[in-house]
Amino acid sequence: MNKTIKIRDITLRDGQQSLFATRMTQDQVDRVLPLFKEANFYAMEVWGGAVPDSVMRYLDEDPWLRLEKIKECIGDSSKLTALSRGRNLFGYNPYPDRVIEGFNRNAVKSGIDIMRIFDALNDTNNIKSTIKYVKENGGLADCTVCYTVDPKFRKRDRVRAFLQGKRLPGKVFTIEYFVRKAMELEKLGADIVTIKDMAGLIPPVKSGIIIDLIKQQTDIPVNFHTHSTPGYGLASVLTAIINGADIVDTSIMNFAGGPAAPAFEIIQLFCDKLGVKTNVNLEAVVKINNVLKDIRKELEPFDTYRIFPREFDITKDKLPKEIDDLFEQAIEYAKQHKERDLLETTQKIEAYFNFPPPAENVRKAEIPGGMYSNMLAQLKQMKLEDLLPRVLEIIPSVRVDAGCPPLVTPTSQIVGVQAVNCVIDENNGKPFYTSKSTQFVNLVKGIYGKTPLPIDPEFRKKITGHREETPYNPEDYQKPENPVLDELGAVKLAQNEKEELLLELFPTVAANFLHNRIEKNYMQQIQAIEDEKRKKYLEEKEKYESLSAEEKKKRLLDGLYNYQWSTVDREDYDDDD
Repeated sequence: MNKTIKIRDITLRDGQQSLFATRMTQDQVDRVLPLFKEANFYAMEVWGGAVPDSVMRYLDEDPWLRLEKIKECIGDSSKLTALSRGRNLFGYNPYPDRVIEGFNRNAVKSGIDIMRIFDALNDTNNIKSTIKYVKENGGLADCTVCYTVDPKFRKRDRVRAFLQGKRLPGKVFTIEYFVRKAMELEKLGADIVTIKDMAGLIPPVKSGIIIDLIKQQTDIPVNFHTHSTPGYGLASVLTAIINGADIVDTSIMNFAGGPAAPAFEIIQLFCDKLGVKTNVNLEAVVKINNVLKDIRKELEPFDTYRIFPREFDITKDKLPKEIDDLFEQAIEYAKQHKERDLLETTQKIEAYFNFPPPAENVRKAEIPGGMYSNMLAQLKQMKLEDLLPRVLEIIPSVRVDAGCPPLVTPTSQIVGVQAVNCVIDENNGKPFYTSKSTQFVNLVKGIYGKTPLPIDPEFRKKITGHREETPYNPEDYQKPENPVLDELGAVKLAQNEKEELLLELFPTVAANFLHNRIEKNYMQQIQAIEDEKRKKYLEEKEKYESLSAEEKKKRLLDGLYNYQWSTVDREDYDDDD
């Protein structure tokens, strides 16, 4: 166990994305930035993920400007970090190196110090180019191993597969698998390696073992990231710290818990018990949390839980003895690998602080919460929610058919949508895979990269029409059109490299955002011209009215004075305003 641990605060990206659909406005972000500057977190995750899309789509704000404003305030007091999907960047489809280089160069230039890079298939080949371009531009490459679990089949499914001559896989995502991936990333040039558990499914004993083994096999800092959804998060962060993690991700209390990360304040209390220093300014954290409470109230329409944590000032409030004892007990259970006792204890601690209880449906199904809710929403749209249990039954077989991809964004959504499609096919008396999403077809083709298990060539032929794998070909990429808007001053839709990148990464959303911004600016220019005309007209009118009757008559007769009859419609300006 390290004597000090670095804290990556993920409140302003992962926290708000997990709890409030990424709806924090720039004004709300600006209110906490001066306090974050004082907090002395090792790093702050503030960008990437859903932020660039959401701020354009819902808030009509510029994502590059958001990053630059954060950097301007935070400076070098904390490293700024962003999240991207390697070759996919933010979407489903891969991009050519030209786009990857441009994005990472501009991200670092605009303020990103650490780019956290993940690939939904854990295909390290999809991460190579981002590592290169981040480091070439002076950033740190934080490379991610996505944690996931093996498909779990019922006994009758295995018997049926055996009778059909189909062999179901054994263990795929072993401890050795994750350690080996971390070693591969170090060889590719990673400056940090992160075990990223987006679904919160990593149990605490396993998190500790994985961290310990990676520490033994690599020479770079190890970061641990998880969520609290199924109730493992707090316990797993604790065991990661005990087993030597160098960095852990947390959110400040009012933006923590449930589908978000564990609360910093609770981790700090554990670190105090363990004698581990975080070097975080706790007085600043208390101030931030108080402001976040007000912001959370403002974000109520997007707050799924609407459960506020207990008021707690970590600089002065004391825990009741029975709760304080739970912290001591949890540490002992973690050290002794008593997982069940540890989970019961940490969940009691979270209950005391009034965090949402574990999501039992997610824990039992062993799938990400977002995947679960999206499948349910897809079925509800068609009034077929009673088919959800059957969807959950077939997810393992759909996943194996597709090469056993990790259940992380976007592959979790691809598998989930296809499982729903299969069950709807079945419900309509049709064979599985009668209906196929484009993304599922591309996954099976091989366009997204290498899957953890090879895909059966016969299945690939059934889905795509070809037995052979079809890897991504950069020459197939088509750059989005950047039209000239003649009706808005004959300017291009995207007017610089950063705007062109937005158009490439978010074609529809960015096109709407950029068009609206140009239209707004154009109308403001037109209004400014009209205002200037009106101002000049009124000035001339005032001069004319101050003349004597004789002078007015003389000027009109001499043709030396007019009201700009040729350029100004007097009826527009002769008013009482």
